[in-house]
Amino acid sequence: MTKKIWLGAHTSAAGGVHNALYGGKEIGATAIQLFTRNQRQWNAKPMTPDEIALWEQALEETGIGEVMSHDSYLINLGSPKEEARIKSKKAFYDELERCHDLKIAYLNFHPGAATGSSEEECLDRIVESLLEMEELAAKGSTRLLLEATAGQGSSVGHRFEHLAHIIKGAGKKVPLGVCIDTCHIFAAGYDLRTEKSCQETLDEFDRIVGLEQLYAFHINDSLKDLGSRVDRHAALGEGKIGIDAFRFLMTHPKTKDLPKYLETPEGPPLWKKEIILLKEFAEKNHEYAH
Repeated sequence: MTKKIWLGAHTSAAGGVHNALYGGKEIGATAIQLFTRNQRQWNAKPMTPDEIALWEQALEETGIGEVMSHDSYLINLGSPKEEARIKSKKAFYDELERCHDLKIAYLNFHPGAATGSSEEECLDRIVESLLEMEELAAKGSTRLLLEATAGQGSSVGHRFEHLAHIIKGAGKKVPLGVCIDTCHIFAAGYDLRTEKSCQETLDEFDRIVGLEQLYAFHINDSLKDLGSRVDRHAALGEGKIGIDAFRFLMTHPKTKDLPKYLETPEGPPLWKKEIILLKEFAEKNHEYAH
């Protein structure tokens, strides 16, 4: 029996979170990412019993698993401004509560931005903010995934060392891990253009963070060059990374079984084609050296 390939995209929850699951089914996905509430608003209502029931029914009907929630873009757990940090922690707490209500596997989040303070101070504030989630985190099975960033502006998380620092500081108390966005790490300076460079980047991640901390991928090509620190997604094979990286991730023993979520432009029509392409890579099962 072949292992299930966990593959999907960030689907729309318009009209109810359950619709994200049906949207995933329509594009041939086995996994999805979604926003559980409007990602551009601070305040969000908790899940209602009716919403949870519709969600559970949709899960059963679609067979989708490895669901990942993406937190609000407004949240900055490393803000040097106390008021902003308090708002961020409250919003993040609510995000995690909704994930528990829906029994979502992963809550993906951008670590934060220094906004005038040093990167190290920002990283330490993120650790402190996450440690405050310990009690709530223990109430469910959702794992919090730090998303590797492109390094735009004052954001942290664009060096593997940043991710390792946060995991070292909070990972023993809160279930943490990493989601690698291929566009982001490429823009941050980690090469993915050939099988060799993909292996070298994977080895570097293993050395600094540890492959046991890697739980998921956002699968995107990059419109901008290596090390540009500009986050612009492109269709697979249509950007500066090229197609070899995605073949590598779908077949390498250390990455092929991890869930992967497309965030490429154009949406569902493109995602259908890209899911077929990625599945073909996996099924051909090229062998790569460990």
